[in-house]
Formats: sequence, C-alpha cells, structure tokens
Amino acid sequence: MIKEIKKISNNNVDFLNLQENHISIQLSLDGFSFCIYNKIQEEIGVFAEFEFENNSNSPYKHLEQVKQLYDQETLLHVKYESVSVSHFNNLVTQVPKAFFNKNNLKDYLQHTIKVLKNDYITFDEVCNSEIINVYIPFININNFLLDIYGTFTYKHSSTILIEKLLNNYKNLEGDFCFVNVSNTTFEIIVLKNKKFELFNTFSFATKEDFIYYILFTAEQLNLNPEEFNLVLLGAVEKESELYTISYQYIRNIKFHEPSTFSSILSSISSHSNFTLLNQL
Repeated sequence: MIKEIKKISNNNVDFLNLQENHISIQLSLDGFSFCIYNKIQEEIGVFAEFEFENNSNSPYKHLEQVKQLYDQETLLHVKYESVSVSHFNNLVTQVPKAFFNKNNLKDYLQHTIKVLKNDYITFDEVCNSEIINVYIPFININNFLLDIYGTFTYKHSSTILIEKLLNNYKNLEGDFCFVNVSNTTFEIIVLKNKKFELFNTFSFATKEDFIYYILFTAEQLNLNPEEFNLVLLGAVEKESELYTISYQYIRNIKFHEPSTFSSILSSISSHSNFTLLNQL
C-alpha cells in the first residue's frame, strides 16, 4: 500500500514546455519522493513524498510498489529534459581514492555487508574530495526508469549528502557531526578539522537508540559533546523526542539552514529532504 505523505504543486510553473523541466527522484525501500524543477522560471513545480506502508526487502515487491505509484501519478510519465535519481540504502561504503581500484568493488563492500553473487555494484566519485562511494543501487528499478525516461543520471544519496555538506562546511572552524534522519534509520557524517572523517548508517527504534549511536560515534572519534557541533537534517524537528534527548547530552545543536529555500515549500522544514532537493 502506498501512502501520500506530502504533495505540493505550484500553479505558476509551466509543465507544457518539457525542455524547461527537470525531475529529481529519490528511491528507498520504504518510500519514493520526487521534485520537478523549472529551469527557466527557477521554481519548483511539484514536490511529492510517498511511503510504502508494506515495505519489503524483496527487489521484486519493491519494483511492484514503484510501478503501482507510476500507474497513479501521471506526472511521473512525462518525458523531461533531464532526470536525476538517488538511491537511499545502507549498501554503501567509502574508499580513499588513493587505494581505489574499480576491479575490486565487491571486495570493498563485503567487509561490511552481505554481497550476493548477482548484485550489481557501482561507484560515485565524491566531488571536491578524495573519496569514492561504492554501493549497490536498486538496479531493477533503474532498468524500469530507463524504459520510462531513456537516459538519466543516478547516484547514491550519501554521495549527494557528503558532497553538499563538504562544500557548505569545510571552511568553518570546529568539528561537525551531521545526522540525517529518516523513518527508522539515520546517517552520520563527521567533519573533523575541516576534513571528512566518517560516514555511517544506523537503524533505530527508540530515542535511546538514537542518542546512543551518536554518542558512541563521538566517543570513537574523540569528539567532546561539550564542544562539537551536532547539525540535524531530515525527519526531525525541535519538538521531537529525538531533539529533546540529544539536547540533554550535547551542548551545541542546530538544524541545517540552506542558503536558498523555495517559498512553495513553506509547509515543510527547510532542513528536510536534503538529498532530493540538492539534486536540482
């Protein structure tokens, strides 16, 4: 079953001239979101977020849910001038560029996740860094999207997350721990002494799980909770229990503030949907 979480439309954007419009899509096991951006008007035309209530690790059932969504959303079938797709999952690892060999992709992943014989493995170069992101995309959904749109670009969502945070914060003094929250998982990115230090993904069920993994990461990297900056993104608000428990243990907490944010999205937090909106 598919649940619509949010859908925002901008009547000022022209969808008839396809050469003006770009669509960004984010895929995950438990959801699907997309954003249509008009390049000429420099405005977001549609933002939409959906949740798969009966999410499954089965690639076949996952594809069926995506196909069902495409059956009900006519805007997804438009032949846009450009299309970008991000894959959100925990099937990813980082490799220093100096040690990277594209013939060893399976070796990099199998130390942290179970890699199946038929898994398709690929990689992204993280811009303005010495990092290669090696990951397993939802390749069956990629093939489905290829039939819909023809060519498109795709990346792992963490590639976009790391790239943008590095660009925005690498010249700032202090140590930063970024936490990007989704329904049952969160990603941690640490910048220490203006350098990328760590990326990891954790699953959590309670607020105690949430703060435990943050403090555990800080301890492993010798980050002082009285000194480092915790920057929150994604599905977390100041009124939430996740924020409240974090504030009990960490002195410096703030939400990521983008330099620009469309007025049409006033009903959602500016720190949410970071990777989707940064594909535009």
